[in-house]
Amino acid sequence: MSLKDTEITVTEGSTNVYADLGYADAAEMQRKSQLAGEVARAIKARRLTQADAASLLGIDQSKISRITRGQFRGVSEAKLLELVTKLGRDVKIVVGPVRRRTGKIELEFAV
Repeated sequence: MSLKDTEITVTEGSTNVYADLGYADAAEMQRKSQLAGEVARAIKARRLTQADAASLLGIDQSKISRITRGQFRGVSEAKLLELVTKLGRDVKIVVGPVRRRTGKIELEFAV
């Protein structure tokens, strides 16, 4: 049997890879991932080295390295929001009426 004859099954995922992988805290993980990505983009946009970013943000360079590589377990959403603002980004939190039984948290990044 050749590769050409092999049937491939493709399963479409959701918009949240953490939910697809079965994480209980999938929504939080996705938000933290988005914030970590914003930290990495802001560092790159400002052309900061990790050492310079660490000095500016008041955290260890190793933590900057972990965050920018997507390893943000142990870093709170609040801390990531703080880092984003220290890197010169505005954060706006909007609280509105719920249209379902439970509310949700979404992040939207301006360009």
